[in-house]
Amino acid sequence: MNQKVKARMINGVSVLIALLWVFPIFYMVISSFKTESQVIVPGVIFTPTLENYRQVVTASFFSHLSNSLIITVCTVIVSSILAISAAYGLVFTRIKSPDSIYFWFVSTTFLPAIAVIVPVYLMYNKIGLVDSRLALVLLYTGAGVPLMIWMVTNFLKEIPKEIVESADMDGSSRVRTFFTIMLPLVRNGFISAAMLVFIITWNEFFFGVTISYTKAATLPIFMSKFMTQQGYFWGKMCAAATMVVIVPVIMGFFTQKTLIRGLTTGSIKG
Repeated sequence: MNQKVKARMINGVSVLIALLWVFPIFYMVISSFKTESQVIVPGVIFTPTLENYRQVVTASFFSHLSNSLIITVCTVIVSSILAISAAYGLVFTRIKSPDSIYFWFVSTTFLPAIAVIVPVYLMYNKIGLVDSRLALVLLYTGAGVPLMIWMVTNFLKEIPKEIVESADMDGSSRVRTFFTIMLPLVRNGFISAAMLVFIITWNEFFFGVTISYTKAATLPIFMSKFMTQQGYFWGKMCAAATMVVIVPVIMGFFTQKTLIRGLTTGSIKG
């Protein structure tokens, strides 16, 4: 088998996998333009309607959208500040047992959510934070910081020590060195980590539906309201889901090159 045939087979398999991956999203989008009776019957030939979007796009939707944007953006900002500071300390400062501290941060990412939800809820209820944006920001930040430390630490380790030492010899402060030299070098990796935290926070449902239900409810909780005792309103859920995925899809489209470079190579060549 020559190289051309192998390449064509690999391309064919890749296209097939991509189609299988995209098909659920495609079917979700077209189902959002169907009536509830049409959604039940599988098919792509139908008369489109905007009725689902008319019933979904209400004042309640914009309230949940506002909560999602505020909570997600605040989580990404706070997580980035804390994670970069911690990662810098683990790599460039002389602290005792940095590898053990790093492993502790990473190990918390494997902690199942169900194991902490009860004590977290009791604590929030005690201090009056249940159903508040601050509660979710703190909770999501606690989940986002270890993930960002995990990624950013590896990118910072790829920076040659000689660059930092040269900056020190030139009289540059560590703060200036970080912002003018280190941060541009790990920019792709940092953006990748921030994007992952954004997507995870934007889509999170379990903590959101447990801690918030009215005032601080996010878009995933809004979608669940179409699952009622009368039945599942699939058309409306598909319309809501289509609008929910627009934000991360647009962000991913404009940052895809940076995201891919950051997740694969970290953009550092030492």
